[in-house]
Amino acid sequence: MFRLYNMLLKHVGANEFFRICFAVFISNVVIFFLLDVIGYDIEWVIFFYSTPLEVLLMTLVRFIRRIYSWLVTRSYFSNGNKYINTLIIGAGSAGKFVYEEVQKNDRLHNKIIAFVDDSPEKKYNRLNGLPILGPISNIPEYIDKYKIKEVIIAIANINKLRLSEIIEIISTKSVKIKRLPLMLEVESDDYRKIVDVKIEDLLNRGVIELDNDGLNQLIRGKSVIVTGAGGSIGSELCHQILGLNPHTLVMFDIYENTTYETQIELEKRIKLEKLPTRLVVIIGSVYNYKRLKDVFDRYRPQLIFHAAAYKHVPLMEFNPVEAIRTNILGTYNVAKIADEYQCEKMILVSSDKAVRPTNVMGATKAICEQIVQYFDSISATDYAAVRFGNVLGSHGSVIPLFKKQIEEGGPITITHPEITRFFMTITEAVSLILQSAVYAKGGEIFILDMGEPVKIVDLADRMIRLAGLIPNRDIKIEFIGLRPGEKLFEELLLDVSKNIKTANNKIYIEEKKEIVNIEKYIEEINGIIDRASNQEIKNMLHRMNSSYNLDYHPE
Repeated sequence: MFRLYNMLLKHVGANEFFRICFAVFISNVVIFFLLDVIGYDIEWVIFFYSTPLEVLLMTLVRFIRRIYSWLVTRSYFSNGNKYINTLIIGAGSAGKFVYEEVQKNDRLHNKIIAFVDDSPEKKYNRLNGLPILGPISNIPEYIDKYKIKEVIIAIANINKLRLSEIIEIISTKSVKIKRLPLMLEVESDDYRKIVDVKIEDLLNRGVIELDNDGLNQLIRGKSVIVTGAGGSIGSELCHQILGLNPHTLVMFDIYENTTYETQIELEKRIKLEKLPTRLVVIIGSVYNYKRLKDVFDRYRPQLIFHAAAYKHVPLMEFNPVEAIRTNILGTYNVAKIADEYQCEKMILVSSDKAVRPTNVMGATKAICEQIVQYFDSISATDYAAVRFGNVLGSHGSVIPLFKKQIEEGGPITITHPEITRFFMTITEAVSLILQSAVYAKGGEIFILDMGEPVKIVDLADRMIRLAGLIPNRDIKIEFIGLRPGEKLFEELLLDVSKNIKTANNKIYIEEKKEIVNIEKYIEEINGIIDRASNQEIKNMLHRMNSSYNLDYHPE
């Protein structure tokens, strides 16, 4: 009746306490009434003594546990090294929730020192017996004063911009930073989890505005294929496309492991959200034209998102034949079959390394852009490319590498103290790829606004501090020299003054270049690819794209 049997004692709070009181009161009333009816002579004054005593006995264990926890977190019984001095940012309902979670969770060894809030009305008041400090801009001062080792951001409905600003303030100190998930990240009960702050949270990119009607019109009810579907960009493309309810989504990739992982995630979504999409997974290479033809014969894709490519710069320097097979011949095959099957659009995922390339990977990507522009000039299909820089957390990027090196105690290895890169999140990059596909009328090279380039050494410094460590004391930073083909900085446009604006302030279009008859390149590649040396392959790439700098040797 009172459902006391299914309460978790670990999480007993005020609501559960009142349920116990009510249950004991009603039970005692019934028992005393029945005893009186059958003739037992019991003084009702006993009722008023026994009821609170029973409640006390029922809650005593939990009460003692709470008192012990309270004393421990205030260092009465605790080992000073065991508990972590912690600030909670936000003195509202979310902050109170975090405080209660910390008190209830034996695995969290946080000693909450104070709350910090920007509200003048809350300043100098107390919450859960702890002081409320402020404003948030004074956090570095509080970190020094109270020897803080960890900060938990607990502000309800905080947006990415404000989150980034707060993390920026805290990250001047070497403390570990955690937070509650943002609402857009929440799935089921994930709002209860306190998560580590990631480097992505520091990347203040603002809000992405998308043409949702245009996206729905582009994809809903259609057959869509994503090549390279198991990669970082490809898998996110599949996730976002699935949310737009295509009739069929074909995942095409040569690498089975990550493709299978993405398949499991998508199938789970389809089942949970009761989505109408048919999901198809094909293992194959874009270099194999017959395999592509079989897939297009069976599923008749109307839209192609071509993300399959080799992207690792140093590896491709020593394996240029494979870079050409997959990147150039693979793109040519996909573009050719898009024309043959009269697809609506083909969108190539390109790279900033295609601009004034100094490596094989960049040179092949530059030629891929020429391929889509060539096919657009001879086909009814609309072809376009989307060019952007590095994405945070992608396979082979510096973020997972630095994270692993920090976990192992260092050192963090960086190629050059002055090296910079453009960065954006995978989610943002893919959203803008899809938006570019909406805008594509044929022949465009879309450029994504990546913001300001980031020095890799600054990125490493921030990641070390986010882990609560001090750069070059706890974790060393070592410079190992630029790798083959690696540039000090990347570019997105040859001539920034000649970009064309679109309706989205994060997407631009590069001024159209002269169309190159790509067929002669393909014929030359097929003629020498199986017998040429690495240097001959690089020389050929230079002939095909004169902006490819074979002799690039930065200091």
